[in-house]
Amino acid sequence: MSTSGGRPKELGAFLRTRRAELTPRQVGLPSDGAPRRVAGLRRAEVARLASISTDYYTRIEQGRMPASTPVLEALARALRLSPDQRAYLLGLAGRPPAEPPARATAEVTEHNRRLLAQLGTGPALVLTRTMDVLAWNPPAAALFTDFGRHPAQDRNYVWLLFNDPVLRSRYRDWADGARACVAHLRMHTARRPDDARLHRLLARMADHVDFQRWWQACEVAAHATGSKRFRHPAVGDLTLDWDTLTSATAPDQHIVVWTAEPGSVSEHRLHALAAHTTSHTPSHTTARPAGVPADPAGDTRLGSPEPA
Repeated sequence: MSTSGGRPKELGAFLRTRRAELTPRQVGLPSDGAPRRVAGLRRAEVARLASISTDYYTRIEQGRMPASTPVLEALARALRLSPDQRAYLLGLAGRPPAEPPARATAEVTEHNRRLLAQLGTGPALVLTRTMDVLAWNPPAAALFTDFGRHPAQDRNYVWLLFNDPVLRSRYRDWADGARACVAHLRMHTARRPDDARLHRLLARMADHVDFQRWWQACEVAAHATGSKRFRHPAVGDLTLDWDTLTSATAPDQHIVVWTAEPGSVSEHRLHALAAHTTSHTPSHTTARPAGVPADPAGDTRLGSPEPA
């Protein structure tokens, strides 16, 4: 594939960010002792590691010359890129196979809706690649936020994570979770640079300082599983694992399911939260459900009203 469809400016910014994170010692280069005007590796050092000329690398970084796939691979090795970062670099250069275009509609399929309804106590969401929230089950609304209270245009997980105080308060490590979401979106830009939904979201996030700082850091990730710690006013602290399932009937829709380790305090609290949900709306939870074990950290917020 030609690099004519790539985005040289974004590629250059990504290369500059990555080389700024490395030192000569980390990549096995001797230090010449000369003072450095900027952090990280010099262009000449990156070029040396990739076995290309400094002028060639400079032109690539400045967006004045396309790079072949072998050169991109050499740069990925030189800069110690992770698999996700390498895929992002190739995507910016227009090298990977194009993904099929996004669905014109963003309606959740009936199959996915039925799956959500039958998951039981596990919180689950149907998300698009740009993290639009298409559907959710009652445990998800109880754990995160009452998505139904938000207008459809605001039902994006990233938008809510930065703008909804309820969802934000549920993360014990909000910065970690928010930064991971930004990295996920960054990864998507290489796969579908012309996604209109992505560009609308980025425009709405223009005034968020943390978002912009993490976006400019050019971190990328495509994790399909992980673990997060939450704090709920009704049941206390929970540590939950998440897994991503891709719908065979709608590849642009992903079902994210949260579960707890069997026999753990978190599992007990997740069951208690699900039981509590059947008789209380998520936005009016005011008391600890019966049978919830005492919080080992002595959380004084147990039983307190949910943040407005």
